Amino acid sequence: MYLTFFGLAEKPFAITPDPRYLYLGARHADALAHLVYGINEAGGFIQLTGEVGTGKTTTIRSLLARAPKNAEIALILNPKLSPEEFLRSLCEELGLGVSDSAEHNTKELVDQLNRYLLRTHSLGRRVVLIVDEAQNLAPEVLEQIRLLTNLETETQKLLQIILIGQPELRRLLGREDLRQLAQRITARYHLDPLSREESAAYVRHRLRVAGATSDIFKPHALREVYRVSGGIPRLINIVCDRALLAAYTQDLHQVPATLVRRAGAEVFGHENTPAWMPLLLGAVAAAVLAGSIAALWRFAPFGRSHNSALTHSTAQYPAAAGSSTGATPTVATASTAASGVATDPAAGAASAPVANKLAALFSSYSTDTDTDSAFSTLLGLWKAHYVPGATDGCSQASRAGLQCLMQRGSLAQLRLLNRPAILMLTDDAGTSRQVVLRGLGEDTATLQLGTHLTTVGLADLSRYWFGDFVLLWRPAAKDARALRSGMRGTEVSRLRHKLTLWSGASDASGSDEYDSNLVQLVEQFQHAHRLTVDGIAGVETQVALDSALAAPDSPVLQARADPRDPPRG
Repeated sequence: MYLTFFGLAEKPFAITPDPRYLYLGARHADALAHLVYGINEAGGFIQLTGEVGTGKTTTIRSLLARAPKNAEIALILNPKLSPEEFLRSLCEELGLGVSDSAEHNTKELVDQLNRYLLRTHSLGRRVVLIVDEAQNLAPEVLEQIRLLTNLETETQKLLQIILIGQPELRRLLGREDLRQLAQRITARYHLDPLSREESAAYVRHRLRVAGATSDIFKPHALREVYRVSGGIPRLINIVCDRALLAAYTQDLHQVPATLVRRAGAEVFGHENTPAWMPLLLGAVAAAVLAGSIAALWRFAPFGRSHNSALTHSTAQYPAAAGSSTGATPTVATASTAASGVATDPAAGAASAPVANKLAALFSSYSTDTDTDSAFSTLLGLWKAHYVPGATDGCSQASRAGLQCLMQRGSLAQLRLLNRPAILMLTDDAGTSRQVVLRGLGEDTATLQLGTHLTTVGLADLSRYWFGDFVLLWRPAAKDARALRSGMRGTEVSRLRHKLTLWSGASDASGSDEYDSNLVQLVEQFQHAHRLTVDGIAGVETQVALDSALAAPDSPVLQARADPRDPPRG
């Protein structure tokens, strides 16, 4: 997806815990220090709590990576167990075989654990039990865990226990019937969300680990990340990942605050008001109030004569034709009339895009946004017929000599491929919608929903489109494949012929070998069309070449006077 576009080696905002990405803010550094202390020092319980997504599990993973060599750690991730199941899980984590007789016998399980703990203690080793999601522990399991701390020598506890959980764990351990366990907790620590400065440093840190060499998020965008996420690392990851994908689809190498705000709206299911909006609204309200008071003070004595003059003046000039209330007449262009495509009455195909227009279109043309409708339209543009319910659209396209290219990409990629495509959209309710992209301007896209042609803003489109598309093209051979240096055959000679037509050079050799001269021609074409310059004629390069030499009746997104012209926008 966006990794190559931003120069990243891997996804920087994956939500799976990875110690390499651990950002040690002040609170996280203290928490990790408490845990390391708990492993190295004997005695009782250590309790670590934090809200969902604040980085508890990632901190645990980092702890495991830093554990001393003489420590044996048992990690229980699913604590919704009975006391017997919990003890068996602990034995399994420590590599102890449980006999059939001991499997359902709590006393035998505890005795087996005690023998193992005494043996490891005599060898100078420590055993640490870490329980994640400990707020889900049943009270009887917590009591069993407390009893495990009774396993001790005359001078030292044999088992160190670390409980990790959400804030509910604190309330659970505050119960009267668990006060004996609570009294044995020797250290308590709570992870707070990151501060604004730490959130910005966290984003930069993860991007650097992933291979970024420059700032991808603008300063205002970083402040917006903190505002919409509240400084919770998991939410920061989700919002930043969405924002990077949105920037990629819009061909932006730096993420602005508007895309972060939109990503937050997608994650949380509601719009995020900019931080400055309440201040602006307050200032506007104050200005309006002050202006109203001033106007009343100034004009109140002359209100009657002023209104009379205004009425008299208006009566002298009748309303202009077409200014009466009612729907604005729709203007049908010759091209839309000839193609049989109706222009959207809400706004003509050439009119200015309306913000969030797609949501209204989904409601108005909901039956025209399914797979059958989209493939019927796309195949129709290639003068091919689609039969709903027969076979899948790509199979029907293949029988017509066409081939599907299904990818996740960006508008910039579609612009250079320059072919109409089906865009897979997802509306606010999570419903899948499929529309056909017919044209691309600098700031607008022309879409077709059934027989309805309309123009929307690219910002509106990117709210619902996350990069998935299907386009059709006509390959030279039935099954297109990547062509590279050293290959021979008809496909290679056809490629050479097309590149010669594109470049305007003479084709003296007519060779069917993919030689150094052909590699040079391919690289020249790739460079001109902003493709990856590798000298390999992959499917993407072949699609771009096919559209660059498109026949006059072949469907394209942008008409080009000269096939050597690079894509605009």
